[in-house]
Amino acid sequence: MAAPQFEVPKLTGYAETPAIKENATAHVKSFPANAAIQEGIGFPGELVEDWHDKAIAKMGDLLGKYRSLRVFMDACVHCGACTDKCHYFLGTADPKNMPVGRQELMRGVYRRHFTFAGKYFPSLVGAKDLTKELLDDWYKYYYQCSECRRCSVFCPYGIDTAEVTMAGREILDTVGYGQKYTNEIMGKLHKIGNNLGLPGPALQDTLEGMEEDMLDDTGVAVKMPLDVKGVEVLLVTPSADFFAEPHVESLMGYAKVFHAAGISWTLSTTASEAGNFGMFIGSYANMRRAALRIREAALELGVKRIVVGECGHAWRVAYSFWNTLTGVGHGGEDPFSIELQKQLDPRYPAPQHICEFTYDLIQQGKLKFDKSLNDHRVITFHDSCNVARGSRMGDMPGGQFVIPREIIKAVANNFHDMAEETIGEATFCCGGGGGLLTDDLMEVRVKGALPRMEAFNNVVQEQKVNFLALICAICKAQFTKVVPYYGFDMSMVGGVHQLVSTAIQLESEE
Repeated sequence: MAAPQFEVPKLTGYAETPAIKENATAHVKSFPANAAIQEGIGFPGELVEDWHDKAIAKMGDLLGKYRSLRVFMDACVHCGACTDKCHYFLGTADPKNMPVGRQELMRGVYRRHFTFAGKYFPSLVGAKDLTKELLDDWYKYYYQCSECRRCSVFCPYGIDTAEVTMAGREILDTVGYGQKYTNEIMGKLHKIGNNLGLPGPALQDTLEGMEEDMLDDTGVAVKMPLDVKGVEVLLVTPSADFFAEPHVESLMGYAKVFHAAGISWTLSTTASEAGNFGMFIGSYANMRRAALRIREAALELGVKRIVVGECGHAWRVAYSFWNTLTGVGHGGEDPFSIELQKQLDPRYPAPQHICEFTYDLIQQGKLKFDKSLNDHRVITFHDSCNVARGSRMGDMPGGQFVIPREIIKAVANNFHDMAEETIGEATFCCGGGGGLLTDDLMEVRVKGALPRMEAFNNVVQEQKVNFLALICAICKAQFTKVVPYYGFDMSMVGGVHQLVSTAIQLESEE
């Protein structure tokens, strides 16, 4: 089937708020999940007959469970502060992609069923019945939101559209109306242990191939251990690191760091996947089911530390949810959580990001680099939204912004940031996160990338930047597919630990 045709936005050198185009992306709809996919992760296989009543009941359940959701439904005053903050609205001009517009799809139904005025005077307060047409709009537009939370940074009331999107998706799944891409990936993770459905023997073969490549390249026997008991570190990384370019370059960079520092480590077939798509659909049960694999692997292998690779939403789930999901960190009270806390080394964060791990070794002087080996690269850095606005790194405020940049500066001579208003906490999303990384949504992905591509193009023109460094697997996959639409080469995209891999100096074991 031929790819859908659409107009790619032109790069102008500046961002501007577009003139509204009603229903500009109403035709964009990702493939719904089939019955087997839905049932495999605990939802109805198809749209249930009493979908309306079940949807309203689920909304009531979520409003009772998450007080923040009710606050978000009540607090908005339609001030417009979020209007031009969403990359999807900036790229598509569809008013339902304004954060406030996307929220209103649910807020009208909330008013109709959960407020006094909406029950008795619906036309006065914008209350709406949940029709099949509106349910279809939920499906379309809640999958045109990457849950990046940029709008919440600028909202004077702190309304978090990501939570509204997650609630909308959970309600849709509950009535049997789920998305094929996200839900199929979760099914593979639950069944095999990673998002690709890559079985253990294939994983082992892939790692052996990487060992051979590194030996040929460096003359040093850098190992990629799998299921080794009694080592210090369990590395849990996105499954794209095992097979896709440029992701594999970062995985080899991690291995070289462990080798150079003399720290024993392993990957696990039980928990080879760091990504957790349960967060994208707001399903706590699926999030926990996926995360428990990591606890199981850590206990089985007897490791002292757990390190997470370059993956934005994986780190957000690990940093923000693992403590209550699995007892990694503080808060777990079941016997397995208590046992794990006794096992893990309290001198180190639990969990720890690979950038924190590498930065700590750099600070201790345990790694040596030849920065000139990266001199063919002029580098900029994209702050991935789930790291920037959903987590932290290190023990300093804003460590998630400082640490990756300090690593880059330690391994390369040429670094330039993009415009200040497009990085840090205000960073623009890559356009492919939150369950949108599917070809069904390519038009939205390309147009949603526009603000980041504008900022990137400016440093390309002004500073001759030729490398976009990332610490997120979804960002890497998104940009390698999308940058050609804007006239850039996909080879300009890569990981921070790809830069580390290029510059690190290794000594062979005697």
